Amino acid sequence: MGLFNATRKWIGKTIRLTDGDFWASYYGGESVTGKSVTAQTALQLSAVWSCVRLLSETVATLPLGLYERGSDGSKKAVSGNPLYTLLHDQPHANLTAVEFWELVIAHIALWGNHYSRIDRNGVGTIVALEPLNPEYMYDPEPDDNGDLVFVYNGENGREELTEADVFHVKGFGVSGRVGLSVISFARNSMGIAMATDEAAGKTFANGMQTAGFVQADKVLNKEQRDKFNLALQQFTGSSNAGKTMLLEGGFTYQPLSLKPEDAQMLLSRGFNIEEICRWFRVPPWMIGHTEKSTSWGTGLEQQNIAFLTYALRPYLTRIEQAVKRQLLTRTERRTLFAEFNLEGLLRADSAGRAALYASFAQNGINTRNEIRARENLPPVEGGDVLTVQSNLISLSQLGQNTDDQQAKQALKAWLLDEETPRET
Repeated sequence: MGLFNATRKWIGKTIRLTDGDFWASYYGGESVTGKSVTAQTALQLSAVWSCVRLLSETVATLPLGLYERGSDGSKKAVSGNPLYTLLHDQPHANLTAVEFWELVIAHIALWGNHYSRIDRNGVGTIVALEPLNPEYMYDPEPDDNGDLVFVYNGENGREELTEADVFHVKGFGVSGRVGLSVISFARNSMGIAMATDEAAGKTFANGMQTAGFVQADKVLNKEQRDKFNLALQQFTGSSNAGKTMLLEGGFTYQPLSLKPEDAQMLLSRGFNIEEICRWFRVPPWMIGHTEKSTSWGTGLEQQNIAFLTYALRPYLTRIEQAVKRQLLTRTERRTLFAEFNLEGLLRADSAGRAALYASFAQNGINTRNEIRARENLPPVEGGDVLTVQSNLISLSQLGQNTDDQQAKQALKAWLLDEETPRET
């Protein structure tokens, strides 16, 4: 469903930032429970808050660098390029890299899209990425030349931006132009979770008591009913729990019992958490829902790898490719590319790292200094040489004297000869 179909009734009308019905028609709306689901109301659910925060903060703390691919397939960081500083350190004057990329992932997770205005200096160099609120951005439409035009109805009024002016990272979608809003498509699931939480909260507000019946031995007139209802209010609510109510004139109170676990609606609320995690593709145990055992592998390292592969990798790849397509020139794309450093996320325990480093050093994969750099240790003299174990030989060489073995035998013979006493 596009923005045009969702907002057809607004054609010809002036739309203001305060027109919540317009913005909710595409980026959220009323669910089957009657609850209005928007980004702000959805974040009041602990499961939504935890999922979005987990995805955003995890990606934001992974360093994003700019690299150059060599002719031999190697890569090296191009820290002297202004775009490297922009991506790695400070994309905007008021935002650090962590804050900016955290915002990018939150926008994609909730609205399906992130937009930033690309600011350039006089010579065309990109100097800043200014985040734009996705709630106020229309779906881009092509102009007469086939170029996409972005219409942003922000605080400063309506403005049109070209593709060269906008850094656009799309989430999952089916049109190719924009990503789909999770808030819009998951509003029924989130609305049910909101209604369940509200029902549980109201039950606790009533002292964990549901409504009961008061039986009278005669028909009351309006004045008697009003007087009785006024007196009854003094005994309702959690603040009045435990008070004793006096019933006179033939009244009999018959309460409805409710078990504590029913008052909390544990099964429904637990299912709501799993349902929301399914929308964000986050394992429930990672946001504190440990009611069921995880099937994401055994061991923290394997679970981290699964989370990286199935939950984070799509976000990382989308950002890396968006940077290459939109922030690099056609010539720069031939050799330059952006890439997140996943080393910290994949780091195992100390014993696992030691075994991995030993294998790399003994099989000529990494030098000692490369391994020391991963542990933030200074290089050592002679540590830039690749080494391999010398005791591994092919089966065809078994029983044969290699040059190394012959040298060792010659040295041994010479030492033995030196130790033999000679006659003077």
